Amino acid sequence: MGGATNLPPGFHFFPSDEDLVVHFLRRKVANLPCRPDIIPTVLLQHCNPWELNGTALQAGNQWYFFSYAAQSRTSPNGYWNPIGANETVTSSGCVVGLKKTLIFCTGEPLKGFKTNWIMHEYHLQDGGYNANGSSTSSSSSSSRKSQRKRVHSSTESNNWVICRVFESSCGSQVSFHDEGTELSCLDEVFLSLDDYDEITACYLWVRILM
Repeated sequence: MGGATNLPPGFHFFPSDEDLVVHFLRRKVANLPCRPDIIPTVLLQHCNPWELNGTALQAGNQWYFFSYAAQSRTSPNGYWNPIGANETVTSSGCVVGLKKTLIFCTGEPLKGFKTNWIMHEYHLQDGGYNANGSSTSSSSSSSRKSQRKRVHSSTESNNWVICRVFESSCGSQVSFHDEGTELSCLDEVFLSLDDYDEITACYLWVRILM
């Protein structure tokens, strides 16, 4: 599964956020067949991002895989640290999923060093939609059996996630609004600074060079 080898010649795997949530993650949660069935399952805690070749589905410079949602996203050499605000994923004007952005840090949690590895982690939005994409509504005719199914589906949706991992070319930050779009090296330098005096000094230094 180290590449998009199951796709017909000339086809490339380039899914949108909506595609990943609606076509792949939702069907995975519902235990429905997904065609093409090319995205494998990877145990995130057993794999560093640079070890995804041959394990995850590679499409260009990005890797895709299913995994289990976990509070601790640690790996043998580091951990995934959330950055930025979560984004909603919509389909036909309705919220169907949640997109988290994380950066891989080497070392121990809270003491690690940022790398250029970025992960987008997609969660299914709980409630409101079934596996076929139609909205669900509570009615007086709903049976206890269907209610148990919805509870089970909600639990499953919290367990499964789909991930997109890639290495930023020149920094540790990416845009949280433009899917897969990286910031310029200069923008990433400014975003990596936490202190206002550092940002001011860096800005003046750039102006002098220009």
